[in-house]
Amino acid sequence: MAIAAWKTLLAGKTVLVTGGTGSFGKKFVEIALTAPKLKKLIVFSRDELKQYEMRRTFSDPRMRYFLGDVRDRERLYRALAGVEIVVHAAALKQVDAAEYNPSEVVKTNIIGTQNVLEVSLDREVERVLSLSTDKAANPVNLYGATKLCADKLVIAANSYAGAARTKFSVVRYGNVMGSRGSVVDVFLKARASKRVPITDPRMTRFCLSITQGVSFVLQCLTLMQGGEIFIPKIPSIKLPDLARAVAPDCTFDIVGLRPGEKLHEVMVPEDESGNTLEYDNHYRILPVYHFWTEQEYQRDGGRAVQDRFRYSSDANTHWLTVEEIRQLLKE
Repeated sequence: MAIAAWKTLLAGKTVLVTGGTGSFGKKFVEIALTAPKLKKLIVFSRDELKQYEMRRTFSDPRMRYFLGDVRDRERLYRALAGVEIVVHAAALKQVDAAEYNPSEVVKTNIIGTQNVLEVSLDREVERVLSLSTDKAANPVNLYGATKLCADKLVIAANSYAGAARTKFSVVRYGNVMGSRGSVVDVFLKARASKRVPITDPRMTRFCLSITQGVSFVLQCLTLMQGGEIFIPKIPSIKLPDLARAVAPDCTFDIVGLRPGEKLHEVMVPEDESGNTLEYDNHYRILPVYHFWTEQEYQRDGGRAVQDRFRYSSDANTHWLTVEEIRQLLKE
């Protein structure tokens, strides 16, 4: 059996994941450790308790745990010594908390990202892949706005690299089913009362499992040329169907949209259609300015999308049924 391309990429490499004790980070570690020739995997995060708990789960001798915050540039400089690949997953992502604590979210999501980029350049990291969100496309809340700004910083970092070998790209995807702090937790807690709060029965969302998210990130590590935003083709769900999957015997209470919340999510806005290529399982938004390269991007079979194309959760062609949602939650 052929070895997966990402396992070949990781052979002999030292990889660091920021925010490595989060939902994504833990699954990333679990899957990345299956690469037999991976040299070292570093978890960089600020929560000592979560690192302690991860140590009890992942005791592989290739693992390292580094306490630190992406806000601290000096600590990042020490952590990235000898690192060849960085997956940047650290972020403050709760929409409500972001609206109430805007300066803190800016420090982590924007300034923290800039620190990761600059230190990666100084340490001559080979590849930096940053995780984004559908809320960064035409943002209406602070969290989405900070992630949009972070995406712009990541893409522009390719021009700072000059003759350096470092490449920077972004992965953007939708809601991860059952991740910490998701609406699934809300439905589970409300289930005992037999009444589940629904913001709006028309609401739709993109969704995928944490395993699908990590697998896509690993795929993109092998594909990135620098400056792209990678967007997976994933199904949509209707919010009432998610509630029925989690709490089938409950009554819905319509509570209305929260501040900064969209009825539907977008991952490829119409304004980006002119720079978007379609592939079998994903889209790529190419940078408007890619003057840091001497050659045009290799399209690898990518097809230009139609003018004014829009990839949104309400206009998707793939929808999950209630039973399919239940199966996804079991993962």
